[in-house]
Amino acid sequence: MNENEEAERTFKTAWFNKAARKARITDDELCEAIHALRKGQADDLGGGVFKKRLDKNRHRSIILAKGGRCWVYAYLFPKKDRANIDDSELRAFRDLADIYARKTDDQIARELEARELVEICR
Repeated sequence: MNENEEAERTFKTAWFNKAARKARITDDELCEAIHALRKGQADDLGGGVFKKRLDKNRHRSIILAKGGRCWVYAYLFPKKDRANIDDSELRAFRDLADIYARKTDDQIARELEARELVEICR
């Protein structure tokens, strides 16, 4: 693991955690998906928002990048229910990515303590 990868952290929101558990998507699969995303194997929707296929292509995840320091799984949806997010959702996720980019390590620690975020892949 290089120094840059060591500094990167991966989280999932409390909402995503519940949705992934219901869909039976494991943290190991989420971590593998992050490694693939780092290699460019995801759809870059711009503004720090990425779409990544999960669960043998049955689900799509929306992942937010926080200033190159961490990744946040924010949204999960079954491919059979919808093809993509709409423009207004994309704008909202870009705004959320900006918010995460400004969060301090202390703010992240408080969210972890409050269980608003769950850390994985570390």
